[in-house]
Amino acid sequence: MGASLVVLSPQLQAFTGPGAEKQSLDYPILTDPGNAVGAAYGLAFRLPDELIAVYQKIGVDLPRFNGDDSWTLSIPARLVIGRDGVVVSAEADPDYTRRPEIEPTLEIVRGL
Repeated sequence: MGASLVVLSPQLQAFTGPGAEKQSLDYPILTDPGNAVGAAYGLAFRLPDELIAVYQKIGVDLPRFNGDDSWTLSIPARLVIGRDGVVVSAEADPDYTRRPEIEPTLEIVRGL
């Protein structure tokens, strides 16, 4: 295979690790402090103040999970990047209720 599967999350390893273990994931979940990689791909954004207030009201402590108080998230996306650094596939959707299905992404990775 010409690529490896890696998940990138702004959450600290202390929060992603237990979930990965529970789901028996066989690929790494890397931490993207401050959404630096997400920002580099134009996918990171700061939550609007109104949404921050809603998150705080319902007890979502994003600064604790992400390890900073930037209140930034990255748009859910799947990028397939070949070992040569070329993006061969990209799928992103700002609607957090619609996530890209994994199987089409795996087919692309298998084809590299």
